[in-house]
Amino acid sequence: MSVLGAIAVLGGLTFLLAIILIIANKKLYVYEDPRIDTVEDMLPHANCGACGYPGCRPFAEALVLQKSLPGKCSVSSDDGRKAIAEFLGVALGAEEKQVARLACAGGTNVAINRARYNGIQSCQAAALISGGGKGCFWGCLGHGDCEVVCDFDAITMDEHGLPVVDVDKCTACGDCVEACPKDLFSLQPISHRLWVACKNLEHGNAILEDCQVACTACGKCAMDAPGELIAMKHNLPVVNYAENHNTQIPIQRCPTGAIVWLDDNGVAIKGKESAPIIRKGSRSMGSS
Repeated sequence: MSVLGAIAVLGGLTFLLAIILIIANKKLYVYEDPRIDTVEDMLPHANCGACGYPGCRPFAEALVLQKSLPGKCSVSSDDGRKAIAEFLGVALGAEEKQVARLACAGGTNVAINRARYNGIQSCQAAALISGGGKGCFWGCLGHGDCEVVCDFDAITMDEHGLPVVDVDKCTACGDCVEACPKDLFSLQPISHRLWVACKNLEHGNAILEDCQVACTACGKCAMDAPGELIAMKHNLPVVNYAENHNTQIPIQRCPTGAIVWLDDNGVAIKGKESAPIIRKGSRSMGSS
């Protein structure tokens, strides 16, 4: 075959492939609404998943397709959500802010470690060694895995080795829930102010040797709560948030402060009969 012939064949093949690509592009082309990019830019780019989608981009797509409403983004500001609703011409919708809640108040000033752990400073690692060494098997181990995984700086460890959640910064991403080997974190609507800050399943006062703020299953909160607001299950009070839970009555007679009322900043308010916590330093083994 001559050089000119070879060139003609290659040119023909190139032309044929170009035609095929043009046809394939038209057949396989997926239209993407340009509003998706605009809405994504209007979102906070937290990619926290609080809206129920894996990131801001999928949420923007759902908004444009009207599969969700701007109010689902609890991280964005009121003005931000309103701007998206006006841009898309849809209803704003409403979604109550959720925050991470910790079901433990057993810091080093009130709870005892029965064994000294000298391994990797991680709750996950410590939990593999006989549960972590804490006197209360269900208590927070205090190594701060939750603080490490929080990308929004919403969790800090206090002076007693307990995680403190900043409700303003918390996006309800759920990373702390997955990180805690004791399953002490859960995501709760911010209106859930009546809170059981304990997961101890033992009955009686013997647990107070290990943690002074543990629930002893005395049942006073359940007895005092109106209606069916609180029920005792597995030696722990369980709040039925389907009932009217806007009351501080159940916390008043709790002797240890295991059930509390959380203020606007997530700070625990204890009942009038709860024993005061005086100790500031670490509680040593054998101390009262």
